[in-house]
Amino acid sequence: MTLTSRTFEVLAAFTPARRSQRLADVAAATGLPLTTTHRIVGDLLRCGALERDPDGSLHVGLRLWEIGSLAPRGNALRDAALPFLEDLYVATRENVQLAVREGLESVFVERLTGRDAVTVMTRVGTRFPLASTGVGRALLAHAPADVQEAALALPVKRWTPYTETDPAHLRAALAEVRRTGVAVSEREVTQDAVSVAAPVRGPDGDVVAAVSLVVRHGSLSPTALGPAVRAAALGISRALGAPPSAVRKSLWRDHPPAAEGSDRREPPAPQR
Repeated sequence: MTLTSRTFEVLAAFTPARRSQRLADVAAATGLPLTTTHRIVGDLLRCGALERDPDGSLHVGLRLWEIGSLAPRGNALRDAALPFLEDLYVATRENVQLAVREGLESVFVERLTGRDAVTVMTRVGTRFPLASTGVGRALLAHAPADVQEAALALPVKRWTPYTETDPAHLRAALAEVRRTGVAVSEREVTQDAVSVAAPVRGPDGDVVAAVSLVVRHGSLSPTALGPAVRAAALGISRALGAPPSAVRKSLWRDHPPAAEGSDRREPPAPQR
């Protein structure tokens, strides 16, 4: 293991559940000797990548955030997307999320949420397997074939009794995403939530991100949510400079009607 890889192991020891740790905790989390951890932590403290509180506990430093903010798939994407995410949030007051694909996982780069919105497991900066979430399926459906096969070859964690784990059914779900332009995950991660997502295209026409709306199960139908989510995704795609041909490819020919007999409210599509 190189010094660089050991350094990243130390940084990766800090997670949303372990934001502040002592030196011994970092050594235990990484499996590195205490002396090695001490030396690496000292270097990271000197350059500002880590900071130490008066009580001796360690946490990620501001300098690391400054460097991370330069990632084009992070803040640059977020800046272009935020006006459309805000429109979608104002129209619904529900969870609005933006994610990108990193390998076989989705990484969440932005989330807006309302006080009364359903609780979700995702946070900005967290990673999630692709197969079960709305944004994950929107990203996976447009990923290269080898990525899709690799993701579907992995065992899928059964988060709830409704989680789809059968590879054949997941392939059919991905084909439906490509056909309709919308990915749906209904009660598959938490039993009280439904996620509807749509892909975002970049300057070369490829899918570079996905936007999703997560609502409480039974409050809004996935069919009713689709147009609003797609409108936000198309707006972000245009802001990123997606070619008109790619944007046209994403447009619906017809707006799908709400489920027959449904009395669920329908959110207005955000306009911009």
